Amino acid sequence: MNSLDWAVLIGYFGVMVAIGVWSHKRVDDVSDFFTAGGKMPWWLSGISHHMSGYSAVMFTGYAGIAYTYGVTSFVTWSFPIALGIAIGSRLFAPRINRLRSRLHVASPLEYLKNRYNLPTQQALAWSGMLLKIVDVGAKWAAIATLLSVFTGVSLNQGILITGVITAVYCTIGGLWADALTELGQFVIQLLAGVAMFIAVVAKLGPHGGFFGVWDEPELAGHGKPLVGQYGAVFLLAFLFIKLFEYNGGMLNQAQRYMATASPREAARSARLSAVLWLVWPVILFFPMWMSPLLVESQKPDGSDSYALMTEQLLPHGLLGLVIVGFFSHTMAMCSSDANAIAAVFTRDVAPALSAKARAWNSHKGLIAARVTTVVFLGLSMAVATQVNSPTFKDIITVVIKWVAGLMGPIAIPMMLGLLRTFRRSGPTAALTSWSLGLLAFWLVNYPINWSVEGGVPLEYQVSIPLAVSLVLYIVIGYVKPEDTPERDAIIERINTDDDGPGTTGAARVPAQADAADGALPQS
Repeated sequence: MNSLDWAVLIGYFGVMVAIGVWSHKRVDDVSDFFTAGGKMPWWLSGISHHMSGYSAVMFTGYAGIAYTYGVTSFVTWSFPIALGIAIGSRLFAPRINRLRSRLHVASPLEYLKNRYNLPTQQALAWSGMLLKIVDVGAKWAAIATLLSVFTGVSLNQGILITGVITAVYCTIGGLWADALTELGQFVIQLLAGVAMFIAVVAKLGPHGGFFGVWDEPELAGHGKPLVGQYGAVFLLAFLFIKLFEYNGGMLNQAQRYMATASPREAARSARLSAVLWLVWPVILFFPMWMSPLLVESQKPDGSDSYALMTEQLLPHGLLGLVIVGFFSHTMAMCSSDANAIAAVFTRDVAPALSAKARAWNSHKGLIAARVTTVVFLGLSMAVATQVNSPTFKDIITVVIKWVAGLMGPIAIPMMLGLLRTFRRSGPTAALTSWSLGLLAFWLVNYPINWSVEGGVPLEYQVSIPLAVSLVLYIVIGYVKPEDTPERDAIIERINTDDDGPGTTGAARVPAQADAADGALPQS
């Protein structure tokens, strides 16, 4: 990097902080901070939903998969995400929007104390927060890894720099700041991605051009959609996992649906995100597929290949723009996660722990939200320093094995609890499926994995916990039905289609519902 690249990077950080300061004026209470008051345009929500699913892991961990295996990085990652979100645009997006407009909640988990009971809500809230700390820690480590390649700063210094900048804008501006910075980040990503695509295509002439390049020995097998451990079973498992994860199971995407003005706009937001996930990653991945022709990775997993290729192919200025693109991905995801976890803590956890929290007014609730955001970012940054330790191993292991494997048991009760089909599944089904799903993750990834020669294949490590949770949730619901008139009423309010003027507006969220009795205000 030279002075021009540094100017681009520093200018980007300045713009992010400025957006946070501007967004601060639009945040008057917890509804604005967590759900943008239900006033976010569907197209901004869709772009924000799309961007909040990226991070620098794509340019490290998935770049390594693309370097080693080729197009399977798209087929087994962004394609199932696109398909899952498209399905969720009808199945989940409208219902999640009604959580805000009809039940007047600000956290995606806030409705669970009425849908099940308070212990169920607390179990899902605590486990979701802990998982997110690990997940975001991997994202900080990924961007710090890239920063070290370009600038030579240490891993911990990179984590500190990106974490502090993110904390400033997302803490003062809330979800509005997240969405607006993600819009800017999308534009930056568009410019940087196209620049990299053109630079790589220009280098393909001696290798047979755009189409003939696939015959090169270095790309042997790179055109196969399913190879190695990323086979058909992995694809089906990942599709099922992403159906839940990217439609709200990891919380931050659910907030994008809640932030739109109506269920119809939430569905449009989801469809836009699905189209972007189907089309745009092809542009981003193509240079990674070609990377074995252009660079030789210095790491066994190929995770540094994209960074090395960027340094080699792009002139200064554009190099700085691509580095900004790396930052934009990670900051988008981490800031949205921080906002989601702050919502869960201040709306779901704190009121269950403290009577004072149940009495917070709008001002105190907003202060608590901002403090929680900073604390979450600090904890995730601390975890990031341990990502390459024996406990967590490498970045892609954390993202694929831990996050994908643990997400299912947490998301199943939350997501399926929205649907009429599963109204018979109550607290027993939810807690049993959650706890035994987590147990299945531990068994498959550790004791069983250690005792099987060669270890348990990755596709089973990530899919078995979700499958266990899903089966138990459904079966227990039929064996021990716990539907009640009160629970049925909650489900009907989420599922009814007559979204007239009285239900589509930006419903304000009360300062704090009483978590002791779990009563939700009536609209």
